Amino acid sequence: MRPLLSLLLMVSATPGLAQSAPEISDLRRQLDALRVDQLRTAARMAELENALKRLEGGASASPVTDAPSTTPAMEQSSRPAVPSSRLQLSGDVRLRYEANFSDQNRRNRDRGVLRARLRAAYTVADWLEVGGQIVTGDPDDPNSADVALSNFADDLQVSLDQAWARATFGRLVLQGGKLPLPFSRTDLVWDGDVSPQGASAAVTLPVARTVSIKAAGLFFLVDEAAVGKDGSMIGGQISVETQPSRRFMLNLSVGYYDYKLNSLAGGDAGDFRSNLIAHGRYLSDYNLLDVIGVITWTGLGTQWPVRLSADYVHNFGAAVPADSGIEFDLAMGKANRQGDWRFGYGYAQADVDAVLAAFSHDNTDIPTNYVQHSLSIDYVPVSNVTLNATLYHYRPKASPYTGINATHDWLDRLRLNVLLNF
Repeated sequence: MRPLLSLLLMVSATPGLAQSAPEISDLRRQLDALRVDQLRTAARMAELENALKRLEGGASASPVTDAPSTTPAMEQSSRPAVPSSRLQLSGDVRLRYEANFSDQNRRNRDRGVLRARLRAAYTVADWLEVGGQIVTGDPDDPNSADVALSNFADDLQVSLDQAWARATFGRLVLQGGKLPLPFSRTDLVWDGDVSPQGASAAVTLPVARTVSIKAAGLFFLVDEAAVGKDGSMIGGQISVETQPSRRFMLNLSVGYYDYKLNSLAGGDAGDFRSNLIAHGRYLSDYNLLDVIGVITWTGLGTQWPVRLSADYVHNFGAAVPADSGIEFDLAMGKANRQGDWRFGYGYAQADVDAVLAAFSHDNTDIPTNYVQHSLSIDYVPVSNVTLNATLYHYRPKASPYTGINATHDWLDRLRLNVLLNF
């Protein structure tokens, strides 16, 4: 745009060219076209920001304020309408090779794994949106959409993982159905594939220029019983985000999740997993205090942000002393655009009844009572394609609850992933 402006000024200031009215008119038309493109881009950015905020359960994004203003040469009646779509589609496909090793009693295993997800959201009105997600995987497994490639090439299982309605009233967002998790999370307590069913509310409030507070609540209908009491969870989380300096961003989230698991009729072994069971019921109650802190530093430049997160969980309803867990994750870099690199290290340990295993991570086959190290590398060779390698080094934590694994049997799981987004 600047070369065009310089050329226009040169034309206006040079006597020999001052009479070239057709050329000047053509340059002005090109300038007008560029301004129209800028307006379209600004409007599309605002639309995408609002959609992202709604998906994250936050407030609507602020309107773009730096869009170019209308000039006399651009009449409102002659400006093309900015295209807008009520239907938004997105998704991803992940291809994985996984190798599992043991130094003692477990056999080695290699397998291919596929995950595919397709999301859709439709804007019914300015304040109302409906959406859903279709995924591969076992519909009875709430924390995984993976499918092991096997069974003589049988067709893949596909299910409706999300179906929700969302109402946005300024900074207040209400959701109902089978919906995206409204809380900040790590894999210690909530696996990224868990989609709770029930109703949620979230509100984000600016406290100061660099401080905001988000409060979110969820009623989670875990298992409805036709006879007897239902299984449910009522939980909430308060998050404070602040930027004390240009290079530092801090976030602190405190959540409390109170489960009443009166009905287990809809559960199976994949839901109970490694939690303690007695007489067909959970031995412990689950009243979880979850505290997450995140520090992000950009002193090495925007290409290499450093992010340190810590998560501590304590189950006040545990029937045994094994009632707590911690997770630390350190990452440097990002994986958003072509050429990006990101490196990560994680450490975690969780007691046997520290969390409800039905909804915790599925990174390994020990969802609780574990000690775990992880190393990861991400690279973006082209836009919308991410290559990842992750190694998990883990073992059971306490001997009374090891199950089929020996206490000191260190296990290794290597995952090589190709993730394609669209």
